[in-house]
Amino acid sequence: MGYQETITFILEMIGTIAFAASGALVGSEQKMDIFGVSVLGVITAVGGGMIRDVTLGITPPGVFQKPVYAAVAVLTSVLVFFLLYFKREMLKGNVTYDKVMLVMDSVGLGIFTVVGVNTGIRQGFADNTFLLVFVGTITGVGGGLLRDMMAEVPPYIFVKHIYACASVMGAMSCIFLYRQFGELPAMIISSMLVFMIRLLAAKYRWNL
Repeated sequence: MGYQETITFILEMIGTIAFAASGALVGSEQKMDIFGVSVLGVITAVGGGMIRDVTLGITPPGVFQKPVYAAVAVLTSVLVFFLLYFKREMLKGNVTYDKVMLVMDSVGLGIFTVVGVNTGIRQGFADNTFLLVFVGTITGVGGGLLRDMMAEVPPYIFVKHIYACASVMGAMSCIFLYRQFGELPAMIISSMLVFMIRLLAAKYRWNL
């Protein structure tokens, strides 16, 4: 495994943990049991990637070829469940819960948006800008959308400040930077861009 593949794998692991934690937080907030929390964590972490892979004709989807992502998502979800089970006061108050969700979702959104774009490029669609933006965005927002639908809460993609729009901007940035500077700079810079857009949007109450 070369250094680019190693860094990409590390980014994917960080995104998986962040999204799994956000799914587990939603499940715990909805008073689900450990199985429900784990299911939400896994679907949040891998759901967007599964939709992306089906779109790109990758079968079976990557999560079934490399189950380490699902395993990490389950482990993260179980840890969050027990942490909140014994330390429920940690997330008392909507402000604390919203802050943790903002950070976890923003990290996952940024990383998985660029991972989606990169996957499309590696599948031979480097010149298809529309497809790359779509798979980048669906990778970023798909898992969270499935999570919220299963938890019967208003989907983040529809009610939170610049969520899907941040993913679209990150995907477009990743495509442009890839064509100018290569894969690694594009992924790192664009994932950070999505993260910063989300934080600024929440801070200044942007709602686009």
